[in-house]
Amino acid sequence: MTRHRAPSRRRTVRRLQATSAGMATGLLVTGLLAAPAQAQSGTDTGTGAPIGTAARTVGDAGFEPGPCPKTPEPIEELEGARCGTLTVPENRAKPSSRTIKLGVAIVPAAADTPKPDPIVWLAGGPGDDSVGEAKMAIDGGLNRDRDVIFMSQRGTYSADPALLCRNIDQFNARAVGLVYGAPSTERLHVEATKACRDQLAGRGVDLSAYNDTESAADYADLRTALGIKQWNMFGISYGTHLALVYTRLHPEGLRSVGIDGILPPSSAGSALTWSSARQGFDGLFKACAEQPACNRRYPNLSATFDRLVRDLEAHPVTTTVTLPGNPKPVKVVLDGGALVNWMTSATHVAPQVPRALDELAHGKPQRIAQQWAGGKLSPQAMGRVSHGLAYGIFCSEWTPYESQEEALQGGQEAFPSFPRSVLAQAPQLTFLRPDCDVWKVPAAPRTIRDVTRGDIPTLALSGGFDSQTGADNGPYVARTLSRAKVVTVPYEPHVVFASSECAQEITVSFFDTPAAPKTGCLNSLEPPEFEIGP
Repeated sequence: MTRHRAPSRRRTVRRLQATSAGMATGLLVTGLLAAPAQAQSGTDTGTGAPIGTAARTVGDAGFEPGPCPKTPEPIEELEGARCGTLTVPENRAKPSSRTIKLGVAIVPAAADTPKPDPIVWLAGGPGDDSVGEAKMAIDGGLNRDRDVIFMSQRGTYSADPALLCRNIDQFNARAVGLVYGAPSTERLHVEATKACRDQLAGRGVDLSAYNDTESAADYADLRTALGIKQWNMFGISYGTHLALVYTRLHPEGLRSVGIDGILPPSSAGSALTWSSARQGFDGLFKACAEQPACNRRYPNLSATFDRLVRDLEAHPVTTTVTLPGNPKPVKVVLDGGALVNWMTSATHVAPQVPRALDELAHGKPQRIAQQWAGGKLSPQAMGRVSHGLAYGIFCSEWTPYESQEEALQGGQEAFPSFPRSVLAQAPQLTFLRPDCDVWKVPAAPRTIRDVTRGDIPTLALSGGFDSQTGADNGPYVARTLSRAKVVTVPYEPHVVFASSECAQEITVSFFDTPAAPKTGCLNSLEPPEFEIGP
């Protein structure tokens, strides 16, 4: 049996740069804007017609073959794709609604005789573009014997309109030099959010139409417009949120569902992010404690982290770092809230974490400061994420159904020793409530918080180090899904499909035989070797 080790340091660092740094920033892609590829001819889907080779109309929705969607950089995996656009109403509740266009790319199966039921990929975020994640999906083998369909969710990078708001990205970069949770930082943060909202509304965007209900209907229209009788769905991170809504609202034609890095719509919000952070942090600390060399050099790592959060919140540390591609030194302020948010992403570089925390405890903040600033100032953090879609979901589906007191209580239960000023801002969701006050979209119907029930085969994947969507979310969603298979991949961070060959093997086997995915590779997984400093 092949031994599946934790990813190498180089691979893990690359993954931290290229993948999810939190729900609010999404799964970022790298590179420069590419010229769109040309549409290619299709292969038989088993429905009597090639996918993506003929225009079809469904009500107000229609698919038109054409060039492939734009991406920030060339994606080799899209070179043979069949592409086009799906036109849908912006707001299905308004008969006079304008239409919007969503980019579609269909990567053909590698097999000569593909299975008739393709896989549709749902991106993370909220706000990431599925088309930009094609490399991740294909590298993981999803197109071995099935076509894989990527559609830009409404408002994302290759959709028209794209609700990106570069000014928010620029403020996030500037904010690494500000005290994380200070009232002055909150004021500037909310000003940036309001400027984004005003700019999008000034373009005529109906901000209330960018949500899971409309997006789920977009995918239902896509399946019908492409003439697909049955398909499979795979969502990562926020894409699991959308997949669960889709499964509840549009179960017809759905053969199976894979969800990785699970975010349940029924419980999403600040309290859940605190719980997830606790689970991921504890998983990493436990792995260090069980490794003799790590435990001897870095004993009581959890207590060290908690103490650092309290100390930094009382006395923030200011330093300067240099970043690749940035000629000027960057000022970085580390307080308790910044450290918590760094740690939420740092489980992606788990082997470095004990040493980084020890260095910080001994007056050397540069490693953490460089990672914290690097994620915010990188080109991949600029102009890629749809903030319009993100706030549309946060402010209509999350904050209306979680009070400020409930959010604070969730933090206190997970981290009782943290100062109240740290607990006031949930990791990944800083200043969310005042942001939503200026975003001004109506609450979604309460049914958006309903659990998803049914008997569609579902693979619920989580990582043991996932501090963004905790592994407990797998059993939670499986309670009401009678044919769910819950799998936790140990020693892995958020979105295990992106870094674990074992998770990829399990996922591909699930789509082959949803009732019996192959999970034997879990038995040979080993913890990472933590860095031991002098």
